[in-house]
Amino acid sequence: MGEISHDNPFVEEEDRVLLSPYFEPRPPGQDPDTPPLTYEVAGPRRMLFFEPANVRAAIVTCGGLCPGINDVVRRLVLALWYNYGVREIFGIRYGYRGLVEGEGEVPYILKPEEIETISNDGGTYLGSSRGNQDPVDMVDFLQRRKIQILFTIGGDGTQRGAMAISREARKRGYALSVVGIPKTIDNDIGLVERTFGFDTAVSLAAHVLRGAHVEAEAEHNGVVIVKIMGRQSGFLATQASIA
Repeated sequence: MGEISHDNPFVEEEDRVLLSPYFEPRPPGQDPDTPPLTYEVAGPRRMLFFEPANVRAAIVTCGGLCPGINDVVRRLVLALWYNYGVREIFGIRYGYRGLVEGEGEVPYILKPEEIETISNDGGTYLGSSRGNQDPVDMVDFLQRRKIQILFTIGGDGTQRGAMAISREARKRGYALSVVGIPKTIDNDIGLVERTFGFDTAVSLAAHVLRGAHVEAEAEHNGVVIVKIMGRQSGFLATQASIA
């Protein structure tokens, strides 16, 4: 399922990838014709939904900072510009609040020459914020500017916001493609094995933990407590402690 042959470089619409590679007996009473849970296969399609030359795309970064955000923004712009011929790419300022009229700042117009070196800088070129903006207001903003593709770079809260935007657009019959790009040093987004920035966070946290261990060993019955980010997930704390 979902295999691309050398004779056919495209992914067909019916190609799927299984959610789980393990065989599980069907629950009692379940229809034997019920298909297993699957997802669409990523890759090039024979037909493009939008005409690239006429597309307006937007990129937004939300939530906390994470190593690699600017590199993702840069690569998105380069791919849209050179691979697809998109010439109108908006950089939404300071997270989802930049999608609310009168609340955010004027979006950047992103071009390759302007973002060429941003991957050398930390933080996010577009700015970020946290908040619960109304999806109605955000879709109003996108629709007024005739934006057809929105890339949302962020963690679980950002992706919930992306889902709300997608549902509001669908309710209106507005053809909007919302592409969620998982970003979190916590590595706590389901079905994503490793989010970008996680490895960097582990290596830096491990350095601090090694120093704390030296401090503890130097004291009689010494104990050092190091607080690491992660909220309700322990991936960062676990990996850093055994690194």
